[in-house]
Formats: sequence, C-alpha cells, structure tokens
Amino acid sequence: MSKVVLSIENLSKQYRLGEIGTGTLSHDLKRWWALARGKEDPYSLVGQVNDRTKKAESDFVWALRDINFELEQGEVLGIIGKNGAGKSTLLKLVSRITSPTSGIIKAKGRVASLLEVGTGMHPEMTARENIYLNGAIMGMTRREISKKFDEIVDFAGCALYVDTPVKRYSSGMRVRLGFAVAAFLEPEILIIDEVLAVGDMEFQKKAIDKIKEVSKTGGRTVLFVSHNMASIQHLCTSCLVLENGSIKIPKSPTHLAVEAYLKGEKDKVADGTFAQRTDREGDQLLQFQSYKVSIDPNQPTQALQSGKPACFQLTYKSNLDAPKQVDVAITISTITGQLVTVMSTAYINRSLIAQPGENKVMIKIPRLPLMEGEFFSNVIVRSGVIIHDWIKEAIFFEVENGDFYGTGKIIENSHKSILFDYLAEQL
Repeated sequence: MSKVVLSIENLSKQYRLGEIGTGTLSHDLKRWWALARGKEDPYSLVGQVNDRTKKAESDFVWALRDINFELEQGEVLGIIGKNGAGKSTLLKLVSRITSPTSGIIKAKGRVASLLEVGTGMHPEMTARENIYLNGAIMGMTRREISKKFDEIVDFAGCALYVDTPVKRYSSGMRVRLGFAVAAFLEPEILIIDEVLAVGDMEFQKKAIDKIKEVSKTGGRTVLFVSHNMASIQHLCTSCLVLENGSIKIPKSPTHLAVEAYLKGEKDKVADGTFAQRTDREGDQLLQFQSYKVSIDPNQPTQALQSGKPACFQLTYKSNLDAPKQVDVAITISTITGQLVTVMSTAYINRSLIAQPGENKVMIKIPRLPLMEGEFFSNVIVRSGVIIHDWIKEAIFFEVENGDFYGTGKIIENSHKSILFDYLAEQL
C-alpha cells in the first residue's frame, strides 16, 4: 500500500520587486480583511510571470504559481529547469525556510535540507557541536545522535577536524559535513539542491550512492535539484520540469521528463540564429548573432562525423565605436550536461580584434574526436575577465559514427564520448 509523505496543493509564492521584505503591514491587513469577509486574496490577482528576460510591468512577481504534486515513501523526485525557474524557491518552501503566499504543504515526518554551502551549520561551533545541534533540532535524543556520530564523521572525512570550528572548513568540507548530517540523521524527507556539485568526484559518487541507499532500503523520500541530467537520470525515480515559476512538464518517469526537457532545449537552437535568445549574460557590448556547424565551411550541416573535420563559425556584432581585443570560446558538452572540452582563442594565443559592426570567427577541429551522440555548446566572448556575451546551450549538433583511425572500421558506439590516438604493439 502506497504512503504519501509529501503533498503539494496549489502552492504559490509571490515577491514584491525592489523590496527587502516580502510585504508590508498594510498588505497583511488587506489580506486579513479580505479573508475575514470570505473574499479572495487581493494580491492573488496581481503580479507577473517570473520571466527574467522581460521588463517589470508590476510591483509583484510570482516566483511559483499553482504547483501541485505528491510524493510517496521511497520516491526520489528530480526537479529540473533553467536558472530562475523556481526550483530553489520550491525547496525553501518545503523546508519551511520561507512561507507560501497561498497553497498547502503536507509533510509527514522530519525534513532535512541541504540547500547551499553551510546550510544548518553554525560557523562558530565545531563539527561535533553542529552534529548534536542539528540532531536536537530534528527531535533526536543525544543517545540516538551518538549512535550515528562515527558514521557521520567517517562519511564527511573530517575526523581530524571534528573539534575545529566549521568557519575554518573549506566549502567542500562544509558540504560533506552538511550532507552527512542530513543523510545519516534519518529524516523522512531529504531535500538537496545543487550543492553536491561543490564536492569532488569521489564525494559526489558517495553522496549519490548514499541517496539511493536511504531511498531504497531506508524508505526515505528525496527531492533533488540539479542541472546535471546524468545525475538526474542515474538517481531519480521521477522528475518534473519548472519554467518561469510554473510546472512545464508534470511529474513523470525520469527518462520521459528528461527527454521532453532536452527536446525543448534542442528546438530553441535549431535555426542557426541567436536572435530570440534573451537568456544571455554579459554587458552585451558584443553580441552573438548566428552560427554554422559543418564539416566544410561552405556546406553547413548539423550532422558531423567522427574523424572528419568540424567547423564552428560564429557571427558576432560589436556595438563599440573602436576596435577591441577579445577572446571567443566554445564549450562542448554531452546532451546530459557532462563537459567534454573547451575551445578558446585564448588557449592558442589567437586573440581577436573585434571591429565595430559585424565580425566572424571560425574554430576548426581537424579530426573530430567525439563518439556518436548529441551535443550542446555554450558560446562566450570576453575581453580579459569582462564577459560581453555568454549564451548557454547555444548550439546543438549531432555526431555520426566514422572511421576515426582510418582503418576502414567504424567505431562501435559506447558510453565514452572522446576518441584519442594511440599505438599498440606486440611484446
């Protein structure tokens, strides 16, 4: 028999733009007076969608609007979406760090959250003191915490510094300790934001294995936010997608939700132009205009081939009145977000001179060392440390199998995305 441990009903969160607080006394009185008369909250009728690319048209914005889903015991829910979609706001509401504007959150059991580096850790206290403090806050007795103490310290790898104030820990050490405390003190609901990316690869693997263990064998329910689709697919039993504060793709099996999300991202970059991309970063003194991906510069195509040449041609516009020395970079990542490589004019000492108006740059790979698959590229133009334009997931391209080694044999597809030259001899 299924057991629902977390229920979210019509959850919404409204913020007032330009204000430090979430409202004023007069707003609270107006809400109370409307409620006393059986009327609708007057502020539920105002406010705009949480789209950061648009100018403010109201004093209020809905960070979340009408969120609904349920989680059963042992489920691991992945929450994905662009920056500003409302993921962290949702986790803060479930963690009761902030209160909702409207809607209901029903949670059965203890909730532990790891939302940012150092969450729940008092910097002046030692690791030992913080472990007992967090356990007491969760309602555990000193004897219960003591039974878990050695496991927590061992997992966090801080035995040498267990009596050192946490403020002297590195960010990675604080994340390891925070995760160990949250996972080993056995909450019924565990909430984890992107912070695992701070740790090293060994810790990330340990953390993911521990999450799978507490959900499958311990029956814990987990909410997991990440931009890494590989981690989402490996860990989560179900997934939902947020966009501009609303649910774009309802809770679904993980592979279906991720496929739908990635298809939407691919559709955005399929036309070879950046004209519609408002989700840019930088001062925009230089702006990317369009791109071409090809084997031959004169024959644009998005289908590249292992072992064949690959050309990335970018057009960018300078809004400056004088020439400026800049560097252009392209990253290549797998479709699930694993970074493969970074190609930058700065790495090969080929800084460019951006002239006023339109400019073009071509980055060529003599023999493409990628296995068959789908890939995204970010593009960035900067001068020194100043970023002028940065578009994430700007280019989508596909790579077909090819005769990389020139032996007449096609490389069989595998999980690896990099090919490299090597020698083999009989000894």
